[in-house]
Amino acid sequence: MRLNLDWLTILVGVLAAAAPEEGCALLLGQRMLVTPGRELLQVNEVWPCQNRWEPKRERCQRFLLDPREQLLAQRWARQRGVQVLGSAHSHPASPAQPSATDVELAVGPTLMVIRSGLVGAGAADQPGGPLAGLGAWWLPGDGAAPLALEIQIAS
Repeated sequence: MRLNLDWLTILVGVLAAAAPEEGCALLLGQRMLVTPGRELLQVNEVWPCQNRWEPKRERCQRFLLDPREQLLAQRWARQRGVQVLGSAHSHPASPAQPSATDVELAVGPTLMVIRSGLVGAGAADQPGGPLAGLGAWWLPGDGAAPLALEIQIAS
């Protein structure tokens, strides 16, 4: 997965702003064939969303993307020749790994980026670096285990 530093900054800000609730966003961009059988997910846009999980008191550990925002993002993306690659959300008090609930509720195949609120609980990056607290995952669907993805920052 690749995105530029500006979109990374926006993504981290959107997810952090929802604390102590889980924040969420859609990730828009392109699937690019790098070599036969190997794709690169290029994130070109971050679409902030409202967490609509009910009951509201559970939003610190659950999220639900607003269906209306999903439809608007899909229409907007289609008009610009990009697609919804997946979603991002935060785990305010757990690691940047898909929970059993994340896997169960995700409609795969899809990209999932998670930002942890725990110090040192994300990608293998220097503490305080741009990727600190972030993890990217490919969820194949059909109950298959999530696959960890490398996050690349484009120049």
